[in-house]
Amino acid sequence: MKRTLLALVLGAAACASTDVSSGEHAATGNGLKPFVLHVTSTLAGSTQGTADGGDAVADVEIDAALQGDSDEDVPGGDGDEEGLKDRRIDSGPGPAKPAHGTTKAKSNPELTTTLAGLNFNQQRFANGGNQFSVAPPDQGLCAGNGFVIESTNVVMRIFNSAGAPVTGVIALNTFYGYAPAIDRTKVPLQFGPSITDPSCYYDPDTHRWFHVVLTLDRASPTSQTLAGTNHLDIAVSTTADPRDPWVVYHLPVQNDGTQGTPDHGCIARVGTSTVHGPCLGDYPHIGADANGFYITTNEFNLNAPGFRGAQVYALSKHQLAAQAPSVNVALFDTAADATLQFEGAPGFTVWPAQSPNGVYATADNGTEFMMSSHAVFTNDGQDDVALVWSMTNTKSLDTTVTPALSLRSVPTIPYAVPPTSFQEAGSIPLATCIATATCAPLVGATPFVNSIQRLPSNDSRMQQVVFANGKLWGALDTGLLVDGSTTPVAGIAYFVINPASAKVVRQGYVGLANNNLTYPAIAVSPGGRGVIAFTVLGADHFPSAGYASLDALAGSGEVHVVSEGRGPADDFAGYRPLGTRPRWGDYGAAAYDNGDIWIASESIEQTCTFEEYLAAPFGTCGGTRASLGNWGTRLSKLHVGL
Repeated sequence: MKRTLLALVLGAAACASTDVSSGEHAATGNGLKPFVLHVTSTLAGSTQGTADGGDAVADVEIDAALQGDSDEDVPGGDGDEEGLKDRRIDSGPGPAKPAHGTTKAKSNPELTTTLAGLNFNQQRFANGGNQFSVAPPDQGLCAGNGFVIESTNVVMRIFNSAGAPVTGVIALNTFYGYAPAIDRTKVPLQFGPSITDPSCYYDPDTHRWFHVVLTLDRASPTSQTLAGTNHLDIAVSTTADPRDPWVVYHLPVQNDGTQGTPDHGCIARVGTSTVHGPCLGDYPHIGADANGFYITTNEFNLNAPGFRGAQVYALSKHQLAAQAPSVNVALFDTAADATLQFEGAPGFTVWPAQSPNGVYATADNGTEFMMSSHAVFTNDGQDDVALVWSMTNTKSLDTTVTPALSLRSVPTIPYAVPPTSFQEAGSIPLATCIATATCAPLVGATPFVNSIQRLPSNDSRMQQVVFANGKLWGALDTGLLVDGSTTPVAGIAYFVINPASAKVVRQGYVGLANNNLTYPAIAVSPGGRGVIAFTVLGADHFPSAGYASLDALAGSGEVHVVSEGRGPADDFAGYRPLGTRPRWGDYGAAAYDNGDIWIASESIEQTCTFEEYLAAPFGTCGGTRASLGNWGTRLSKLHVGL
């Protein structure tokens, strides 16, 4: 098995973050050659809420580094657009699968709390307004020890277990100790690192919180151009109270031979030619077992179209929790190892499992399970197999760092890349503004007539994975024909798998006639009582937060809408000339905590008329949105028991 080992060295101090300064190769007793990363202390992060403010519309609203899109690149293809956000590799929707509307599961969770979470207005005007307009939110949610953390692009907030906020809105650039995303008080404008893809986890063993983002460095403080270096920033709390100081580790993922990283042969486009360039550690997601903390990424070329393969990083959880001066990291490259490929394709969105109440797989000296799907690699965008990944010998992460990663395929019901999701018609004042000659310049546009957006439905990549009650639980987006309809809609396929036998225990579809269900996230109690969270939108619903119960005996339950959305999505990313295509997601989140499951999904929590949009302060509709977007989120707590 080809494996690259990395050891990350931290200048340990409470409230200090670390930064890579150089790299070297060193031999170890087992003959492997890890990369040793030397780091130095930098500025501390903060959980103090940042004051909001700033003008409703500023000269620079959109982070140019994150615009464009090479997501549509087929593996081996040569897409003609570049960009960083929500990278995909499918070539379009696959054939939808017949399904019946859901019935009732054995368990029936009780909704006890629901509240509006972070929204576009709070994101844009955090940190004195020194933020970009950003979409989509990318949901990061975790819960434990009487607290709930919600994190989105690019802010976070801490709540208590009753749903009351205990901090203000915290800009992630501030939390990680960086300069503001954009400092509008400086001439010329100053730009901090570009942060994206937040995830969050509370560890019941160590009583520590973990927060992860992908951070892309700028070429200079006065330019939005990217330097090429990008890193996973791993923040670890110093106590069980997330309001206390955190320590930050930086793990470089450009994998081009710089800063001690391996060279994966990524390319950069220069005119019509290509040269050696940095990789991008896109779409990081996290999991944990008794011994390790796991982060997986989808590796793309940073400065050219092209997907390489999933990367799996395994870190010593105990060393991270103890703010150790040296943290062991093992890297598995699925693009470089034929034993980690299925039908010749590397991993894609290999999602590591989290376990409720710290009940882990202990076989083989500690095992961490992960799941992924395969439909994006097929010619017709469909498949009937789930992939189960097993990392064994995880206890060695504290010492010899000799884990092993293996792959098994599991036959499942068919699933396919879903169609985009239509939404109920309603007021879209930003689109009206862009179409109006006197208003369009106010949002940095030339007049253009846009219609109501069809929203992304993801691409059948695996979403949040749980190991609970001895089983693996996962779900993904798929195309469905519900109750005999001939019109494809987006729905959900879920899988409950016995990882020991690599066989399905329960599987099925969750669909709603004439409507779409997107971006599922699963959480499960130790006893196997689960919830699937998602967004509901279509003929009967503005984008709304929904859920269905789930258990391994009867499957999924009825679709419930927690709170009806109030209007359609009205976002710059899908309106020309500001954006190239709509954005939604890119993922939801769910977390089990002491008998309860917290869920979070993107929804639209506001609506307003064009006249209200024009009223001062312009574009905010009374503080419910920002001029370039109106995404919102909803947090809900459901009681499921043990």
